[in-house]
Amino acid sequence: MHADEEQTVVQEWETPSLEEIPVISRKDVQAMESSTQDDVWMPGGMRHVVLQTVGRRSGKEHKVALPFWVDPQGQAVVVASFAGATNHPSWYLNLADRDANPDVGVRTQAGQFRCVPEILDGEEYERIWGLLTADRAWYNDYQAKTSRRIPLVRLPGVT
Repeated sequence: MHADEEQTVVQEWETPSLEEIPVISRKDVQAMESSTQDDVWMPGGMRHVVLQTVGRRSGKEHKVALPFWVDPQGQAVVVASFAGATNHPSWYLNLADRDANPDVGVRTQAGQFRCVPEILDGEEYERIWGLLTADRAWYNDYQAKTSRRIPLVRLPGVT
């Protein structure tokens, strides 16, 4: 998918509870690691990646399935929303710890590789947030639920 392709998704599902999100992600990771079929890699009509981090405290490998959006430069952006929870999701905290995770593993429908994620900030964050939420409005709802700023992470190499 390229940035000029249609990425608008209307939320036609109920947001899962915070308890359900990790369960759903584990099931999605398992399915994605065993299939390259479109229906497995596009839950909710959105392309996904499997992101692999190392636990900043445990040192153990963690995997999470995340939907991504392609920015105008053609790069994938994932959103650390955790459905508007008070705290950042664990995968983001692990990724943000550059000592534990100088790079991360990424699996796409086409293969796997490692990349150095870019946590967006400043004007670039604002620009990308505006474009992203024009296509996926529910992220504004999630932001309204929490006082933390929901992080955006660009994954170079995912297109």
